[in-house]
Amino acid sequence: MKPVRIKPVLTALTLALLGSASAATTTLNIFMGSQQRPEIFQPIFERFQAQNPNIRIRIETGGATSEAQNQYLTTVLAAKDSTLDIFLIDVVRTATFAAAGWAEPLDGYLPSKDTYLKAFLPGPVAAASVGGKLYAMPAFTDSQFLYYRKDLLEKYKAKVPRTWDELTATATKIQQAEGGTLQGFNFQGAPIEGTVCNFLEMLWTGGGTVNDVTSPAAKQGLGFLVNSVKTKLSPAASAEIKTDDSRQQFQSGNVLFGLNWSYAWAHFQGNSPQPTKVKGEVGVAALPSFGKNPTATCTGGWQWGLNAYGKNKAAAVKLLQYMASSPVQKEMAVRGAYLPVRKSLYNDAGVLAANPHFKALFPIVTKARPRPVTPSYPRVSEIIRNNVSAAVAGSKTVDAALADMQRDLAPLLK
Repeated sequence: MKPVRIKPVLTALTLALLGSASAATTTLNIFMGSQQRPEIFQPIFERFQAQNPNIRIRIETGGATSEAQNQYLTTVLAAKDSTLDIFLIDVVRTATFAAAGWAEPLDGYLPSKDTYLKAFLPGPVAAASVGGKLYAMPAFTDSQFLYYRKDLLEKYKAKVPRTWDELTATATKIQQAEGGTLQGFNFQGAPIEGTVCNFLEMLWTGGGTVNDVTSPAAKQGLGFLVNSVKTKLSPAASAEIKTDDSRQQFQSGNVLFGLNWSYAWAHFQGNSPQPTKVKGEVGVAALPSFGKNPTATCTGGWQWGLNAYGKNKAAAVKLLQYMASSPVQKEMAVRGAYLPVRKSLYNDAGVLAANPHFKALFPIVTKARPRPVTPSYPRVSEIIRNNVSAAVAGSKTVDAALADMQRDLAPLLK
């Protein structure tokens, strides 16, 4: 994967300022994924440059998925390359980057770290920390939610389901009444990271843990996904559905209930390359659970890592603190619908005017749970997603998939 350098960050004003102080100029090279919407970040970087004329910023983008971006960064950092100063990484990468020595701990740059972090949501901070040290600066957070068609629930006088059994009963009833191709429940079953989250959420909402995936809770959770396909509650091709497939199918008006991340909301409301048939008709809720167990969802989002081999760490940390500041977090929420990492912004009038659903999402986000924190996470993810996808596809039984998962996960999750 060859990264793409975005040059428009350097404005005429910035270049003029740089020309007058070129001898003292520090250039920060930043890497982010192509799907991270660099156009939202550019004006923020430009403003930082204007306020800090001795610093300029270059953005490199590449990789349409978390896995592709990680592959590129692994290649660069394994060579102890100092070219990149800052990189945007998925929350599941922190432990791997820390163990490899690629991410510089930020503790020494934040003298009052504990006080500073009190303003942040605990989930993103936990995901950015390893062994009590902060190895990344939270950029924005995310979680998976239950999206539902408000208009269809109102039409059939149905309530938002609080249990997976209620979801099945409601979806079955409305599917039968609507006929046609309406999906009752859409989830991700392809061998991707979203599928890992879907499985863990089923496991957690049944009272299980990832340390025992042969438990009754694990069998119940994976069995629910498999049975949803068998009973035609979910599409026959669910084992091939990726995250954005789910988004597009819901957006086309073809789904009653669906699991997805916060980014989907803006698409549903019309801020999307594809037309939407559900604008104004979408609700968001916490995931259902099995029986009387509490709801649970995965912590998602992205973090800024500081290259341990970088040459401009002081300037880089200054930028990271700027990106985590309340004004910048508010701008990202208003302009890009990013879920902020600062607690106070979920009650901010400007943020809520642009994203009314954020108030309802706040209690869900605060209870989000991390995926296993381990340097071996890439392998952990591969084991879970491949076995779940195989079970959903019908090429493995639920019992066989869980047994294989337990065998391969056990030595990694000691």
